[in-house]
Amino acid sequence: MNVRSYIKGEWIEQGEEKELISAVTGNTVATMLEADLDYKGTCEYARQQAGPILRKLSIHERAFKIKFLGQYLMERKEDYYKLSTHTGATRQDSWIDIEGGIGSMFTLSSKSRIELSDLPYHVEGDHERLSRKGTFVGQHICVPRHGVAVHINAFNFPVWGMLEKLAPAIISGMPAIIKPSPTGSYLAYKVFKDMIASEILPEGSIQFIAADKPGDLLDHLTSQDSVAFTGSASTGQKLKAHPNIVANNVRFNLEADSLNCSILGSDVTPDMEEFDLFIKEVANEMTVKTGQKCTAIRRTIVPEERVDDVVEALKTRLKKTTIGDPAKKETRMGPLASSLQADRFEEQVSDLMEMTESVYSNGQGLEGAFTDPKVLLCRQPFEVDEVHKVEAFGPMTTVMPYTSNQEAIDLANKADGSLVGSLFTADDDIAGEITLGCAPYHGRFMVVNRDCADESTGHGSPMPHMVHGGPGHAGGGEELGGARAVIHNMQRVALQGSPTTLTAITNQYIKGAKTKETEPHPFQQFFEDLEVGEARTTDTHTVTEEDIERFADLSGDEFYAHTDPDAAERSLFGEIVAHGYFVLSRAAGLFVHPDEGPVMLNYGLENLRFTQPVAPGDTIQAKLIVKRKTVRQKKAKDKFPFGIVYWDVEVTNQDDEIVAEYTILTLIKRREVLDMDIFEEKE
Repeated sequence: MNVRSYIKGEWIEQGEEKELISAVTGNTVATMLEADLDYKGTCEYARQQAGPILRKLSIHERAFKIKFLGQYLMERKEDYYKLSTHTGATRQDSWIDIEGGIGSMFTLSSKSRIELSDLPYHVEGDHERLSRKGTFVGQHICVPRHGVAVHINAFNFPVWGMLEKLAPAIISGMPAIIKPSPTGSYLAYKVFKDMIASEILPEGSIQFIAADKPGDLLDHLTSQDSVAFTGSASTGQKLKAHPNIVANNVRFNLEADSLNCSILGSDVTPDMEEFDLFIKEVANEMTVKTGQKCTAIRRTIVPEERVDDVVEALKTRLKKTTIGDPAKKETRMGPLASSLQADRFEEQVSDLMEMTESVYSNGQGLEGAFTDPKVLLCRQPFEVDEVHKVEAFGPMTTVMPYTSNQEAIDLANKADGSLVGSLFTADDDIAGEITLGCAPYHGRFMVVNRDCADESTGHGSPMPHMVHGGPGHAGGGEELGGARAVIHNMQRVALQGSPTTLTAITNQYIKGAKTKETEPHPFQQFFEDLEVGEARTTDTHTVTEEDIERFADLSGDEFYAHTDPDAAERSLFGEIVAHGYFVLSRAAGLFVHPDEGPVMLNYGLENLRFTQPVAPGDTIQAKLIVKRKTVRQKKAKDKFPFGIVYWDVEVTNQDDEIVAEYTILTLIKRREVLDMDIFEEKE
C-alpha cells in the first residue's frame, strides 16, 4: 500500500518513500510517499471549491451526508480491523478506534439534526428584547466560516481521531485538511480513501496530507481558518505559537496528553463493589490500547490505609494480562505503536522510577515494540512534582496516598489540568465534595458506584454527546459535545434590528415581527407550501363558569382557585379563574381544522407560559404563526414523507394582553421525496 496525499482533487503519485512498520511483526506494512506539496493551493482549493458548495447546504443536509458516510464506512469496517492489528491494537482496542469513530459520526449527525436549525446557519436561542417597545431586538446566529479546518491528528487513534474532528467540521460547513501522524497513517489513509470513493461529500471537502511535518501549511492560514491539534503538549504549543497563527488570530484547538487521575473514595473498603470496580478500571486503562490513550489513568489516588490493598489487587489483576500478537483472541494487550514509542516509554518510566518505587512489572523480557504493565508507588506525592508532570505514554500508573478529601482534591489538581478524572465512591457527600473541588481542573469528571457501573462507558472513553478537552496541561481546548462540536466550528454573530427584518434575515419568526394572514387554513397546506411568518388569527371564545366546571369534572383538577369561590377570593387572583390547561385546550379548538389534510399529528409542545389569568367573562383568541420548519428523513416504515413545523402560538384576551404563549410542533406531509429519503429506503 502506498500512502499518498490527496489534494486539489488528485492523488499525488510521486514523493520520497518512507517505510511504515508493523508494530507487531516489525515488517513493512505500507510506504508513505512524502511529496513537496502546494500547501497554499491546497488551502485555496478547499476554500474556493468546496466551501461555497457546503455553505449552500443546510446544517441538516450536511449532517445527513455525515450519516450516510458513516454507513458507507461501517460496511467496510472489517478491512479496517485487519489493518488496525499492525498498529498493535487488539480487536477490542480497534473497536474503540474504528466503530467508536464511525459511531461518533452517527451521534454528531443525529444531535445536529435534532438540536440545530434546518438552515445553512443556526438560529441560537431566543431573541433578546433590546428596547422598551420591542421594536429593536437582538438574535444570535451561528454561521459557517469561509475557511478551511486543518486537523493534525495523533498516532494512537488513526480513525477516531480523524472522524471525530471531521464530522462536526463538515456539518458546520467547513472543508477539512487532514494530516495524520505517520505512525499508523496507513489505517487513516484506508478510511480516507474509502470516503473519497463514496463520492458522498462534495469534491474538495476533505484533503489528505501524507507527511511527517505539514511543510509551510500554517503560513497560508487566515482568520477564517482553524487548526485542531491532538498530540504532545510541547508540539501543540509550538504550533499554537506559530507567527501566522498569532498574527491572524487563527482559531487553534489544542488537545494534549495529560496526567489524568482516578480517586478511590475514603469510604470504600476492599469488600465493597466499588473497590473491585476501581481496580478493574485502573487496570483496564493501563492495558487498553497498551495504555496509549490521552485519557488513561496515570495517577491512582487512594486513601493512605488502602495503598497495600490497591497495589496487591492491581498485581493480581495485571498478572492475568496476556501480552502478544493482537490478532489472537487470547491476547489482552498488544505492543506499543512503534519501537520508537517503546523506547520513549521506557525512558519516561526510568525517569519516574528515580523518585518512586516499582511495585509491579511483568518482566516478560519482551522485544521490539512490546512492553509490560508497570505500577509505581509514590509515597510522598506532594513533594515529588515529577509524578504530576512526566507522562509515560504506555501501560503504567503511579499509586499515590492521601489522608483527607481535600488532599485527594489537591493531588488530583496538582497536574494543573487534565482531560478526565474519575472517582469511585458509594458516598454521595464525598462525591459532591471531591467532584466540585476537582471540576475546575478537569474537562470531564466521572463518578462511579455500583448503581451505574454496569452501564458506565468508562473513565477513558470520551463520548460524542459530551465535550472532550481540558484546561491547563491538557491544552485548554474543547471538542465533541454533540451539537456543540458543530457550533465550535462556526462564527457566532449578534444580529440587531427590527423583529420583521431579523425574521427575514434568519428565516425564523421572531416575536413582534409582522405576519401575513394566510388562506387556505395552514393545516390544509403541505409542508413546502407553508412560509415562515404566515399566520392564522382565530375566532374568539368567551369563557364561562360552566366551561371551568366542566373542565374540572373532566380533568379531575379541582384546585381551589378554579372550584372554591371563597378560597379563590383569598388567592393571588382574587376570584375564580380558568385552568391554564383549559385555555391551552380551548385555544387548540380555535385554531385546528377538523378536516383531513396534510397535518398528521401534534408532535409536542415547548416553552409554555401562562402570563395572565383568565376569568369567567374574559374573551380569548389565538394566533397561530409559522415559526420554523425542519425536514424529517422518510424512514422505510413511514407511509409519507413529512417535515416538522414549529408554530408560535399567542393566546390573547379582550384587552389584547397575552394570556398564554408557547410553541407547538406538528408533523406535516411533504409533497416532495428528497435524495435523503431514497438513501434511507435503500438501506
